[in-house]
Amino acid sequence: MGTLDDERQYVERCQAGLRRMLEGARDNVIIGETVAGDRYSAERLGRHLKSLAKELSEEPEGPPFFGRLDFGAGSAEHRGRAYHIGRRHISGEHGGPPVVIDWRAPVSRAFYRASARDPQGVAVRRRFGWSGTTLTSFEDERLERGEEGESRILAAEIERPRVGPMRDIVATIQPEQDDLVRAELDTSICVQGAPGTGKTAVGLHRAAYLLYAHRQRLERSGVLVLGPNRAFLGYISAVLPALGEVDVEQTTLERLLASVTVTVPVTAVDSEAAALVKHDVRMAGVLRGALYRRIAKPVEPVAVADGSYRWRVPEDELRRIVDDTRRESLPYGVGRERVRAQIVAAIQRQAEARGQTAGSAWTRKIARAVTPFLDAVWPAVKPEEVLYEVLRGPAEGPAESTGNGAPAAGTRDGALTQAEWEAITWARPPRSVKSAKWTAADLVLLDEIAALIERPRGYGHVIVDEAQDLSPMECRAVARRSEHG
Repeated sequence: MGTLDDERQYVERCQAGLRRMLEGARDNVIIGETVAGDRYSAERLGRHLKSLAKELSEEPEGPPFFGRLDFGAGSAEHRGRAYHIGRRHISGEHGGPPVVIDWRAPVSRAFYRASARDPQGVAVRRRFGWSGTTLTSFEDERLERGEEGESRILAAEIERPRVGPMRDIVATIQPEQDDLVRAELDTSICVQGAPGTGKTAVGLHRAAYLLYAHRQRLERSGVLVLGPNRAFLGYISAVLPALGEVDVEQTTLERLLASVTVTVPVTAVDSEAAALVKHDVRMAGVLRGALYRRIAKPVEPVAVADGSYRWRVPEDELRRIVDDTRRESLPYGVGRERVRAQIVAAIQRQAEARGQTAGSAWTRKIARAVTPFLDAVWPAVKPEEVLYEVLRGPAEGPAESTGNGAPAAGTRDGALTQAEWEAITWARPPRSVKSAKWTAADLVLLDEIAALIERPRGYGHVIVDEAQDLSPMECRAVARRSEHG
């Protein structure tokens, strides 16, 4: 099994291994500049190698391992082998076996799950005690013999006072926490508990585990961690790097919304009644109606001049194109361009029937010529313009029909009561959208409209801390950032 001095010598092997990995990563950055086959591959390889070198050079100070597993006769796959378990993988010398196994690797799970009742092939589980980076002690549990007592090292680590930035709990994960951390990627999890019970730590360890287990998928789409405020982000900032993960976006909902509505500063404050209505999920329907009521039915054909000839698309075909596009439930901006493309395609078919070659320059010219029709039937719009019309106040009286069952723009659609409309409507409407003053709740509404116009980036996994404090409209904003909604 090895004495304390043996384990201290092993620490030196681990430190040498980390130095080798860093030197190798830096050498690979230099060599990688000349081995890629093309410019794109070279840039991609270069970014990956530099990221790895940066990660290793910024490796947080801490023990290289916190546990060890010695497998006995009960394990067919690992019989007679011993593994040190740590926060990150450390390679062995000259391509030999790793000197430390990553805590997220499948074999490491036995460290958290094995017990005297179910040893899972583990003969001895060893826990290490540290003072900074100095190994001070260890404890052994002989699980195959049914020996499993209270660990003083584990208890001391769990009970250690939390001072400064949040620390990782990788050495103290309990079996029920391990179930949450290692749940499948497509499983949505809600972690509940009293303050200080480790909810946030479990969420962050889950992020680190998923990045390990689903690296390729999540590297493309990313992981988003949303905290309640900037102070919280500073508190947790050291945890993921300590677990070997740095490619995670950590931000607040306010900063996430501001990235979409960066040109719209918050310079006003809502009344309590107004904020309550604006955060109500019914506002999603109000905003959608206000946006899509801008679409009008074509009332005349499109005529496009092409030299001495004029191409025409009849009114009934235009109506079919617009109606079919609306039924596809595309984002508003995508729908506008779909209508343009279909009108251009209709004109192109006419041109080709007359023996004309429709090249890319000709197609771009026809697409530009269709713009006036689009501006009248499916106009381009900014989120602020839509919200300005909503908060300016709808017309009094019954809703006017647009002919497709929806109320006309500027009328009340029945989603809100008279009192709720009065709560959110400006008492003195600004003269233009540019002079409007927006509130924090308005940013959530603007984000909703922006997503209706063009879908925002979706992350492969989203973790929300203090999720119970989010309003229904804020929850929608978060859901939009998830690839799976």
